[in-house]
Amino acid sequence: MTQELPDPRTWPAARAAPPAAASLHRIVSDAIDASTRRDAERLDAAARSIITQWLEAHSSEFAAAFETAPSVQVARHLHRLLADVEAGDPQTAPPLRTTLCALPVVVVVALEARAGDVTLPAVLADPSVVEAALRDANAFAGARTLAFSPALAAASAIDVAALPGVLARGMLGETHDGSMLRPLDVAPAPIRVTGTTEGVHLRFLVGAVLTARGSDPLAGPAPQRWGTTVASALLRDLRTPGVTLLALPRPLARLVPALAQGRAAQREVAAQIFASNALRKFRASVGEPIAVISSHRADDAPGGGELRLSLSSPFALRDAEGFRCQLYPYESVRDVATMLRDLLRDCRVQDVRVRPGVHPDVDPQTGVRLLFKDAEAAPQPLH
Repeated sequence: MTQELPDPRTWPAARAAPPAAASLHRIVSDAIDASTRRDAERLDAAARSIITQWLEAHSSEFAAAFETAPSVQVARHLHRLLADVEAGDPQTAPPLRTTLCALPVVVVVALEARAGDVTLPAVLADPSVVEAALRDANAFAGARTLAFSPALAAASAIDVAALPGVLARGMLGETHDGSMLRPLDVAPAPIRVTGTTEGVHLRFLVGAVLTARGSDPLAGPAPQRWGTTVASALLRDLRTPGVTLLALPRPLARLVPALAQGRAAQREVAAQIFASNALRKFRASVGEPIAVISSHRADDAPGGGELRLSLSSPFALRDAEGFRCQLYPYESVRDVATMLRDLLRDCRVQDVRVRPGVHPDVDPQTGVRLLFKDAEAAPQPLH
């Protein structure tokens, strides 16, 4: 028997969307429910045309359409269509165009001692080191003209609300001297280090590549070819006395998929660190813990809901440990829950349980965040 967790997020009512956004939602819903591939492709083309117009016009309807998506199905489909629009059609592109990309970096930091806080500036002294590493690894399928901003930017710099402006600034008009690209102007997001427990932060190096018609500059090698050099450059510029630091570059991608991949990587690394620390504590004291995965409402979570992973032992209930697992609008609960289940399997946790239903954020008796630290949930494998 399998147990699938319910979606704890709250989706906007259809009437909450502005009229133009609601019209796009209906087109997307019809595309999802289309009975033939031809109808689906026709409706998708219409939706992409609307998204393109809003992007180019910097229309407020663009962000509103994503913010008011009425279901996970519509949100996921909108996200796929946006990625298609960003990629464009290489066969109909100009002879030369600028392709924007982002290199997600998961930064794990902690203080070596508890004395004070430290803020890392999140700016590279010389981004040409990163550019040279990518060029030497042929990371852009033969494209050699590229420029990366020195700033380590936050996710908000390339998220839906910022995307129209970023794409507009990345047009071919940003070239310099006819052969070199000007680095895109994005703001750095300093990293604040506040304790000896590892903090997991997500930043992006945003780049531009001069691309010939018909080529895909992002069909190149994964980070195995350039990851070590890029990580070393990041460590050299971010290293600060009293701070332990680990930089984990992820694969290059266009802005829309890079944001999704970076967020997923940050969450997975954070879950790995949580599980490693908690399991080490349990196994050194009371033995193997019970793991419970559950769905919760949470006003401060994206979409108002999240998954939680609780680790506890009946021999030490006060020592229960919990991890809050974010759900982004374009993600399914099943995929995120599977990530948690796979992590627990890799960590050799044998007793993994699923708590049915959607649960509140806090325990009404204690007033603190609700973690299931008992054995009431029956063992169930996840889909």
